[in-house]
Amino acid sequence: MADRYTPEQMLERLVGFPTVVGQGNGALMEFVSDYLTGHGIPHHLLLGPEGDRYNLLATIGDPAVPGYILSGHVDVVPAGEPEWLADPFTLRRDGDRLIGRGACDMKGYVAAVLAMAPDLAAMPLSAPIHIALSYDEEAGCKGVPHLIAALPDLIAAPLGCFVGEPSNMTPVLAHKGKAALRLTAKGISGHSSRPDLGANAIHALLPVLLAAATQAEVLKSGDTDDRFAPPYSSLQIGTVSGGQAVNIIPDHVTAQIEARAIAGVDPEALLAPILTACGPSVSAEIISSYPALALAPDAPLAQIAEQISENSPIGAVSYGTEAGLFQKAGIPSVICGPADISRAHKPEEYLTTQELHAAAQMVLALGRYLSD
Repeated sequence: MADRYTPEQMLERLVGFPTVVGQGNGALMEFVSDYLTGHGIPHHLLLGPEGDRYNLLATIGDPAVPGYILSGHVDVVPAGEPEWLADPFTLRRDGDRLIGRGACDMKGYVAAVLAMAPDLAAMPLSAPIHIALSYDEEAGCKGVPHLIAALPDLIAAPLGCFVGEPSNMTPVLAHKGKAALRLTAKGISGHSSRPDLGANAIHALLPVLLAAATQAEVLKSGDTDDRFAPPYSSLQIGTVSGGQAVNIIPDHVTAQIEARAIAGVDPEALLAPILTACGPSVSAEIISSYPALALAPDAPLAQIAEQISENSPIGAVSYGTEAGLFQKAGIPSVICGPADISRAHKPEEYLTTQELHAAAQMVLALGRYLSD
């Protein structure tokens, strides 16, 4: 008989895999694959182009019938902060808190889904439930586009997607889109006393940074959406790195710029003035991008989310998710998951046992909804 896991036991296993963003996740995905196989749940491991990271799609029910996706990412941010009181990749209990890297964001939701998968498999579902696990969400949702691209060959067009990012089990209907840009300027090094013999890379980059700062101010008086805080699209210069010493002409400098777009605005389009300002010695590369999410309050998926979570939807959140990418692919999407996002990406990250079990109950409620 295949092993059953409680949500807590499943979370303990998942946290134990240090699936830091940008690194391989093969061991975790092999564990999940073996677990699903043991319960007779068909699934596909989808190797990403990086060669060491997998997406996974499991289907409970008939894949030829339109159904619903439960989506989560298995990567986590690094856990090098000294404030951790114990190994961040060993789940531990403190009262009702379950502490470990990824417990909140978002292995708690994934654990709830996987722990309940055998129960879903025993239900007479009228439409299938798909489990979609992706990688490198923390690097700008880099894994899920490959998963979405594979869906038409694996399942019927889904009716909707539930993304389990931390939302205190409250359905969220919208989030901003995001695009990140890396700029690289190259020059010719030399002694600062002879600028005529060199080319200053920082000087070459300055007009581009000025264009970014100008665009940031312009956006403040642009289109608005009151669901968001702030209500307008935004842009910022996040990092600038270059130069060795005050008396050396810098031959290399990099900068990273991020744009966040309200619904209906292409986040990459916000970067256009910066790209236009790039001279011949400055190169630009989009390093991540995902669109905004916007689900109508009266959409069928919003109503289902309210029913199975037993919470009324809220308009929007400030963080981004893969939900926008599913929506762009024609799959209505909503965010609803356990814990509070304010605990994510911090030492002593946690969710409570009550939150974990609430997520498990929501998963079962979806199964019951599709079995009525």
